[in-house]
Amino acid sequence: MQIKSAEFVISSPNVTDCPESSIPEYAFIGRSNVGKSSLINHLTNRKKLAKTSSTPGKTQLINHFIINDTWYLVDLPGYGWAQTSKVNKAAWKKMINSYLQERQNLACVFVLVDIRHEPQKVDLEFMEWLGTEGIPFSIVFTKADKLGKTQIQSNVAGYKKEMKKTWEELPPTFITSSSERMGGKEILEFIDRINAEIAG
Repeated sequence: MQIKSAEFVISSPNVTDCPESSIPEYAFIGRSNVGKSSLINHLTNRKKLAKTSSTPGKTQLINHFIINDTWYLVDLPGYGWAQTSKVNKAAWKKMINSYLQERQNLACVFVLVDIRHEPQKVDLEFMEWLGTEGIPFSIVFTKADKLGKTQIQSNVAGYKKEMKKTWEELPPTFITSSSERMGGKEILEFIDRINAEIAG
């Protein structure tokens, strides 16, 4: 897939304010500081489509971008250790969960995980919740440029081993590095295949 156009559409405080759900959409989510904005900019080949920040928790709304006039890319608030109040965290969680549960045209959620770390409880619990809700998702390992090939393979294998304790079938996985422009092509090809299946 070649991305010819990528335009910001709207930031919504809740699912009812999102754009009309007539085309497939793909949501990106992960713990704060996982490199989500950088990945979105890498995928769309735009330097500043999504706002990157050294301060975790900058994304606080449901952000829709229309890609090639045929599908939506959705930037969701991060979860985890963003420095904010319990009230804000509770509101974000409610907003995210409502969106994920109610959005009829949601084709896949890409859950971003920092490849440098061992499996984190918050990530595993979030994916467990997606599975319980029947929401299709894939795992995107980020920041692969920070490790050597052997360590990458070892860390991914460790993650899969942990997930196999509770999952019969593992979701698709992607290994990415925004700075090295790695893994984006595979994600876009995956989206392309799903769009073709939906179009039928």
